[in-house]
Amino acid sequence: MLLVLTLSGCSGKKEALYVYNWGDYIDESVIAEFEKETGIKVVYDTFATNEDMYVKIKSGGSQYDLIFPSDYMITRMRDEGMLEKINLANIPNFKYIDDRFKGNDYDPKNEYSVPYMWGTIGILYNTTMVDEPVDSWDILWDPKYAKQIIMLDSQREAIGVALIRLGYSINSTDVNQLNEAAELLKEQKPLVLAYALDETKDKMVAGEAALALVWSGEALYAMDENPDLDYAIPQEGTNLWFDGMCIPKGAKNKEGAEKFIDFLCRTDIAFRNADYTGYATPHTEARELLDPEIRNNKAAYPDEEDLVNAEVFVSLGEVVREYDRIWTEVKAF
Repeated sequence: MLLVLTLSGCSGKKEALYVYNWGDYIDESVIAEFEKETGIKVVYDTFATNEDMYVKIKSGGSQYDLIFPSDYMITRMRDEGMLEKINLANIPNFKYIDDRFKGNDYDPKNEYSVPYMWGTIGILYNTTMVDEPVDSWDILWDPKYAKQIIMLDSQREAIGVALIRLGYSINSTDVNQLNEAAELLKEQKPLVLAYALDETKDKMVAGEAALALVWSGEALYAMDENPDLDYAIPQEGTNLWFDGMCIPKGAKNKEGAEKFIDFLCRTDIAFRNADYTGYATPHTEARELLDPEIRNNKAAYPDEEDLVNAEVFVSLGEVVREYDRIWTEVKAF
């Protein structure tokens, strides 16, 4: 009888939920709230780039139940059989996601992902250090700002900006165009103060640089901390990106992952995450709860005319090796 009771107790124990997300990309108080409501222990880790996350999941050495890849990485992982299908019947709060964020090319049937945040890349600049219009990517190559420029330490974004400046698609697979982009980044390197990620916003807030390539949410945070900062989407174009919530193939706690996805799509929780991170939410009701200054801020929620030349990253297949090569060369140059 003791054995039966012991086994019964074990079977009722909820499995831990292993979550792998971008750094500083959630209001961590909501994790504690989810644990309290469900009794599910969340083990939370962070990554710096899509490529870092992909390598860790691909190696099979991780046990994550929920990950947060970007659009092109969702496509790649889906095509490589690395994602589980999500049962939307278990995500009733999916109804609050704006229709324009559903059925996109990276997941046309909404089978493998649920939208989490979206945004652009652009230039965060200090208005006391930059005395000219910031409307072109050219400024990131201006010798006038030598050692006052911070670039994202992320290959798709950095190479993408070089491609845009050359008049090419951010999804170019032409080796000659990619080599041109590589040379452009090498030309820029002596001007670069640092290649950075999450720490970029803090450096800009502290006035350590004049210009930085950033994701829009980082810009919103920095602008709130330092009123001398502003954000611009260059006229040549930008990357319009979408991050989603996905379940890796073979996840041990798929049920818990779907509960957490639905929890993050709850209006009050989606609002708190958007308010904390500064990133744009695809959640219709959560956006309405935001302070009007944020809700109407073009840095967070750009108008359609600001996105005329915007492109979404796509999965590059085997050509991604060329991007890997270029980025390795640029960093070692």
